[in-house]
Amino acid sequence: QVELVESGGGLVNPGGFLRLSCVASGTFFSTNNMGWYRQAPGKQRELVSRITSSGVTNYADSVKGRFAISRDNAKTTVYLDMRSLKPDDTAVYYCFLNDYRKTYWGQGTQITVSS
Repeated sequence: QVELVESGGGLVNPGGFLRLSCVASGTFFSTNNMGWYRQAPGKQRELVSRITSSGVTNYADSVKGRFAISRDNAKTTVYLDMRSLKPDDTAVYYCFLNDYRKTYWGQGTQITVSS
């Protein structure tokens, strides 16, 4: 059983900063990808960013230069630092872990960017 627990969502003003955290527990391969998807109302879920266990990162074009992903393998935790937030970033953000056998998901955390 693998569990992902997210924290750090909330309401923020445009231009503001938020940090999301996601802690993974349970049994999974140490070689894996962790990261974040998001889903806005009426839109498909989209990949925001991911990071491999060796530290290789990918970002959606819409967040490049504003978001930064990192991970602490000892703590099996992934972080997403989000700067210069825009109303278009409003969505439910889902943490995931893919260990090349299965993809596991967090419960989702709401981020609302609004003044």
